[in-house]
Amino acid sequence: MSDILSRQEYHAIADELSLMTNAYINGKFTAAKSGKTYESVNPATGKVLAQIASCGVEDVDYAVKKSRQAFESGAWSRMHPAERKEIMIKLVKLMKRHRYELTVLESLESGKPVRDIATIDLPETLHCFAWYAEAADKLYDQISPATDDGMGLIVREPVGVVACVLPWNFPLQMMGWKVGPALAAGNSVIVKPARETSMSALRVAELAAEAGVPAGAFNVITGPGSVIGEALGRHMDIQALSFTGSTEVGRQVLTYAAESNLKKVTLELGGKNPCVVLEDVDDLDAVAEQAINAVFWNMGENCTSNSRLIIHKKHRKDLIPRLLDKVRDWKTGDPLDPQNAFGSMVSKRQYDDVLAYIEKGKQEGATVLLGGEPLQIDEGCFIPPTIFDNVTPDMTIAQDEIFGPVLAIMTVENDAAALELANDTCYGLQASVFCANTKKALRAARRLQAGTVTVNCYSEGDITTPFGGYKLSGFGGRDNGLHAFDQYMETKTIWLDLSEHEQDERLD
Repeated sequence: MSDILSRQEYHAIADELSLMTNAYINGKFTAAKSGKTYESVNPATGKVLAQIASCGVEDVDYAVKKSRQAFESGAWSRMHPAERKEIMIKLVKLMKRHRYELTVLESLESGKPVRDIATIDLPETLHCFAWYAEAADKLYDQISPATDDGMGLIVREPVGVVACVLPWNFPLQMMGWKVGPALAAGNSVIVKPARETSMSALRVAELAAEAGVPAGAFNVITGPGSVIGEALGRHMDIQALSFTGSTEVGRQVLTYAAESNLKKVTLELGGKNPCVVLEDVDDLDAVAEQAINAVFWNMGENCTSNSRLIIHKKHRKDLIPRLLDKVRDWKTGDPLDPQNAFGSMVSKRQYDDVLAYIEKGKQEGATVLLGGEPLQIDEGCFIPPTIFDNVTPDMTIAQDEIFGPVLAIMTVENDAAALELANDTCYGLQASVFCANTKKALRAARRLQAGTVTVNCYSEGDITTPFGGYKLSGFGGRDNGLHAFDQYMETKTIWLDLSEHEQDERLD
């Protein structure tokens, strides 16, 4: 599934695309009731791709109403799990058949390198949908310890209407993480894609209908997050909301839920993730390879980006040249050219924010080893890989989540100081530790305060491992693994009275 086309072929596909511009509600593409639209812009060229429906509160109300009707009808919610599985597997097959179209759509809106989408994002999205489809008819309920007088049935049921609010950095993949388990559990789903990256979600919703997902069970509402996010968060007939995005907005989502119906809320939020190189590391080439991938993958627009590199002083002199050598392989340019590993920032706003952080790093005294200036490519928002040395823990670039291609290198005297510095952040999403001694590495992993800790590699785990954060990086649950179903299901106890009553005895 990792077949890659040529630059010319991807551009030809882009030229022929039929772009989805309206929201998808109750099995139909629907303009916003207000008639408003907003521009979807290709950040690599600055050109407008399409005018997308800018929905409002009234559109949310309509989508929730139709979602609730679909749920209560039982067309999806009470369908046998094996049948839901077959429909979701058909969706996976349709997405695979249209993989080139989905890949190009994603790249055009996000500025992501088409190579990454073709080889990582889309294959993992398909695997995610398939994994949850296969799990749908394999979730067994339980029986409590029974006595002669009673038995408890512990069953799980879909919560009802679920809102999935997606980020712009991994539009397809994050949709798979949320919609996969939510649909497999039997819920009706309303997807709110990021304003910058709406069209791939719209296309998947259309393919879901073709696969057999009933009208109203899978909806996509496009428009401003400030309006739609609040409307979803406050809606009294939405039972669960899963959000991936900034910590600031995550706080608002919790407030909306608290002030309305106390809907179930799961938040996967920001990170300022450390890559920790301990004293007894023995393969600095491998460390450099992993560290560069960890910070610059997806242009650093990644909540698990290892944007803090904490090095034991013993390795500083030998590791830094290796880092600079590895990053030279990352070509920057046209995202539709599979030769390029680096695309553009997702938007002009993000581009400006990242450049402001780079300037802040310079002003506060950090040393630029690489990059540090924007690239002039067409009218696009391109920033090259940027590496700062001599960063101190109090600097802004060591504390704030930049969400761009910026690495802050910090040197420490010993391993204890490395782990202490790694935990010196309000976030706790992911951490990487490099150490030759297995026992020492595992002890370090236990000390690192993060939802995912990788040893001698950079990773987020896979579909089987729960993903979420400590501290300000997460709240309320986990994506991925069977744990993800907990977000989208209620647990019910059904108690059976088995005691023998006097009337029963007379029948004997």
